[in-house]
Amino acid sequence: MASHSGCCASDNEHDEHNHGHSHGEFSLKREITPVAVSMILFVLGLIFYEPLHNTPFSIGEYLVFIPAYLVSGWRVLTTAGRNILRGKIFDENFLMTIATLGAIAIHQIPEAVAVMLFFQVGELFQDFSVSRSRRSIKSLLEIRPDSANLKINGEVKQVSPESVQVGDVIVVKPGEKIPLDGEIIDGTSQIDTSALTGESVPRTVEIGKTVLAGTINKSGVLTVKVTKLFAESSISKILHLVENASSKKAPTEKFITRFAKYYTPVVVFLSLAVAILPPLFIPGATSAQWVYRALVLLVISCPCGLVISIPLGYFGGVGGAAKRGILVKGSTFLDTLTAVETVVFDKTGTLTQGVFQVNQIVPKNGFSKTDLLTIAAKLESQSNHPIAKSIVSAFGDVDTSDITDYQEIPGHGVRGKIGNQIAIAGNDRLLHRENIAHDVCSAEGTVVHVAVDGVYAGRIIIADRLKDDAVEAIHKLKQIGVKQIVMLTGDNMAIAQNIAQQLHIDYYFAELLPEEKVEAIEKYLRQSGNKKVVFVGDGINDAPVIARADVGIAMGALGSDAAIETADVVLMTDGLSKVAEAIQVSKKTHKIVWQNIILAMIIKGLFIVLGIFGVASLWEAVFADVGVALLAILNAGRVLRAD
Repeated sequence: MASHSGCCASDNEHDEHNHGHSHGEFSLKREITPVAVSMILFVLGLIFYEPLHNTPFSIGEYLVFIPAYLVSGWRVLTTAGRNILRGKIFDENFLMTIATLGAIAIHQIPEAVAVMLFFQVGELFQDFSVSRSRRSIKSLLEIRPDSANLKINGEVKQVSPESVQVGDVIVVKPGEKIPLDGEIIDGTSQIDTSALTGESVPRTVEIGKTVLAGTINKSGVLTVKVTKLFAESSISKILHLVENASSKKAPTEKFITRFAKYYTPVVVFLSLAVAILPPLFIPGATSAQWVYRALVLLVISCPCGLVISIPLGYFGGVGGAAKRGILVKGSTFLDTLTAVETVVFDKTGTLTQGVFQVNQIVPKNGFSKTDLLTIAAKLESQSNHPIAKSIVSAFGDVDTSDITDYQEIPGHGVRGKIGNQIAIAGNDRLLHRENIAHDVCSAEGTVVHVAVDGVYAGRIIIADRLKDDAVEAIHKLKQIGVKQIVMLTGDNMAIAQNIAQQLHIDYYFAELLPEEKVEAIEKYLRQSGNKKVVFVGDGINDAPVIARADVGIAMGALGSDAAIETADVVLMTDGLSKVAEAIQVSKKTHKIVWQNIILAMIIKGLFIVLGIFGVASLWEAVFADVGVALLAILNAGRVLRAD
């Protein structure tokens, strides 16, 4: 059962349940039994109250109501006793104990039982609600694969995923979870990625494609070459993130903990004053009357519903985000996201797909497009650079038998001999270095210039495609109140300007080194005041900027391990629209948490006044306390629902 925070618990005391509940799985049958027994005794006591009350010394009344009191209140009584021995006096258990024992002392036994009984009913609802919230997050943990089909010398053997090494080959049958990250070497299929990404549409995969642990193979048999150990796989990292998601408390949670620490002793001493002072100064006032009012005040003032509903609200926020494929590494980041005014994006791999393709071929000086692409492909076939690969991919199979004297020129391009001709391919700096006349120095996109025997042969323009939902994502951010959207890139100014115009981005900075990206984000952090700055990136070079921002968001599907480890929020798809969704979830969570705080304060304040003036009895007091708790819990449960 989930642990409730004590009313004066410190941050590191939250793992102790104030009612002695176990940390095991919530069991409705186990928890409802004492409540049911107590309820039966309580109802019987009320039905036969007159004959029981009229027995000698009211012994019959005590024989029925005291067992009901002990059964329903045993956890509260024992926890209060343990806490007093530890020096932790002022909590909800202490309030309930002295209020009910005081009621018994003034012979209001049915009301004492009612206080404990309905308090336990409220606790039962709370625990059920916490359990449901935990299950919503725990469902993510069920994607952990239990076994892997390891292929050795043509035979398939079932082993633990932890024992599989990089380079091993595994077989994944239809309906099975993919146990480790890897590359498909045989087979085609559709895989269900919803457990990791929240996306309901299955994805088609084939030879050469990467698959992630935790996704489900829906149709064909796949043979996969393992690329990461289980401990380094996506699923392992996700499990770690989910299990530790509630470790960082939001400022609002810390405020409530501090508030309860001072609030509870104030309530106890105020109740003491209500019990002692009026009989001394008000003519005709009786001690019994004002002690009863003091007991009512104690029960009404118990902030247990408030204290449980706040963490539950944030827990629901983290769980609701997880169901949407957004992993938030702590409730503190939910609070921070509500104040976001500036969102800064990396370009390559974040706003764009990070997949380069030949966009335009512009031949010059008598060369044809085919000539130009053939020469460039022959030269670039020797390079592993993504731009080089895009040119080779556009050409197809390359015959490299006639290439000699190949040479890479760092920061410029490549040179080589094709047959009897000396050819170069590279950037504008390479042409200037070789004193080759050309008509254009910059263009929109990445440009590879080609020259043969000192004659400019033309240029190949390579573009990185925008992500499918990039335009929609930027529009959504502006719709939900983000004031500034900024792009940082290491690409040239022409490319940056083109992307910024397509996406309607407010500001952009081009030709930045990784350290210059940090300087750019720091500029916005200095200008932001109380408002927050988010950075969204995916590459290993983005890790320093992600760490520096108020909230760092990493693209989890294709993002680098360094970016994911450093980030405060991980998007399990490469869908940019998830950024706006994360902010919306945080705002909804924040709104619900403050609704609970205000609701509890108003209702409790009203009943405290009524209790002091004798209008509210212990019956109203317990209904007020349990009612506030249940309303707050039901409200907190809304965070889990998508809308």
